[in-house]
Amino acid sequence: MRLNVPKSVAAMVRRQKKLQKAFVDLVESATPREKVAPKPRKPAQPRLVENTSFGSNPGHLRMMTYVPTGLPPSAPLVVVLHGCGQTAKDFDDGSGWSRLARQHGFALLYPEQRSSNNPNGCFNWFRPSAVARDRGETGSIRQMIDTMVEAHGLSTDNIFIMGLSAGGALAAAALAAYPDIFKAGAVVAGLPVGGARDAMNALNIMHNGVAKAPDEWAQLVYQAAPEGQDWPRISIWQGRDDNVVHQKNADALVIQWLAVHGLLDGKAKPVAYGRSDGYVWHDADGAIKVEYAVMDGLGHGLPIKAGEGQAMPYMLPGDLHLPSLLVESWGLDVAEGKRKVA
Repeated sequence: MRLNVPKSVAAMVRRQKKLQKAFVDLVESATPREKVAPKPRKPAQPRLVENTSFGSNPGHLRMMTYVPTGLPPSAPLVVVLHGCGQTAKDFDDGSGWSRLARQHGFALLYPEQRSSNNPNGCFNWFRPSAVARDRGETGSIRQMIDTMVEAHGLSTDNIFIMGLSAGGALAAAALAAYPDIFKAGAVVAGLPVGGARDAMNALNIMHNGVAKAPDEWAQLVYQAAPEGQDWPRISIWQGRDDNVVHQKNADALVIQWLAVHGLLDGKAKPVAYGRSDGYVWHDADGAIKVEYAVMDGLGHGLPIKAGEGQAMPYMLPGDLHLPSLLVESWGLDVAEGKRKVA
């Protein structure tokens, strides 16, 4: 049964409901609401992870690592050494090494200097006790590598090292001390092995270089690892406009390692790196053993490319991204399809 309601009454009811709703809205708008605090965001996980248990640590360095999720067994390892005034995080942010590790499937080890060892954050490449085999800073790096290999099942046949400035000098010293560990290395704005004996001597050599006969340079490498026979490949990079480390040091590094590899009489093959020229020397089997490039327009720092690295002090934009080039030249991208991780 339908109830017949006069139109005037129905209209009155509708108006009453509207007034009631308007009153409720007015009261609610005038009543301060308790603010609901936003849920706190979880802090972003740091990309690099510190490992504090890796042996006796004779050089008192920090061990920072990056291991991509899902890294398969027998993956390569790249050791990266920062320059003065930098941290491992600084270097990784600027260079993009962790992005490359994730893309191509390899692990990263970032030894980091402590201010208690050197107030400028420099590796002590100029102290003989810091770069001797199984002693000092090179000894710490060796222990870090052993820990990484065991913990993550990494390949012992594909371990590489690179460094910038003081880190470059230490990388060269590590190649000399451990030719049985490293397959190849890269030295950027670095110095020859054994060229300096103390801090004052190091500053003089950085600015002016030092002259030695090729055999003298080679002997300094041989003395670092008397049992060494199969010496690793080395890539040497220098900025033509570097006003911190003189180009004479890069020239001395080339002479030193050509002598070590017995290639002083070898023919240099010219190659192009972006807009700059370089040279490579091959052994009798056709393998590159020494590589040298002086980068036009580059000051003291690592050459990076927009979109692949981040410009910051000592990370210098240009037409070449050196970490990417090293990944390619070291063959870290050859098995990309097998090693690629999420």
